[in-house]
Amino acid sequence: MEEQSQSFFRRHWEGFKEFWSERFSFLDNYSKFVKEPLPAWSNSDVDEFIASDPVHGPVLRTAREAVNYGLAGSVLGAVSTAGVAWKYSRSLHGAGLSFLAGGAFGYTFGHEIANHSLQLYRLDTLAAQTKFLEWWERKAKGQS
Repeated sequence: MEEQSQSFFRRHWEGFKEFWSERFSFLDNYSKFVKEPLPAWSNSDVDEFIASDPVHGPVLRTAREAVNYGLAGSVLGAVSTAGVAWKYSRSLHGAGLSFLAGGAFGYTFGHEIANHSLQLYRLDTLAAQTKFLEWWERKAKGQS
């Protein structure tokens, strides 16, 4: 009965929200940190967490190593794509756009290489990052 009383657009909007909330449910882990931002942390703070947590520490270290693969891929993708665009078109705006696109594609490709070489698919990096944020929240508030 309630289904019929809603308008066509309202029913579809509710379905749309439900569909995307299922796909982005991992954001629930971070929502409490977004509402009340945490103070900045340093590499030494991250190293302290890695040393103190034998379960999530090594996973966080591996996840941080994966970022370097993505950054290297981004640089290689951006420079090579912009170079090819410049060589064949001599267009500054074309080289600039391909620099941005190549950087994005290179980062994605580099992250996939990290995913396989560091075997990130076997690790729960989301849990490790969430544990670090919880640990940092406690430490920043002086509770640990």
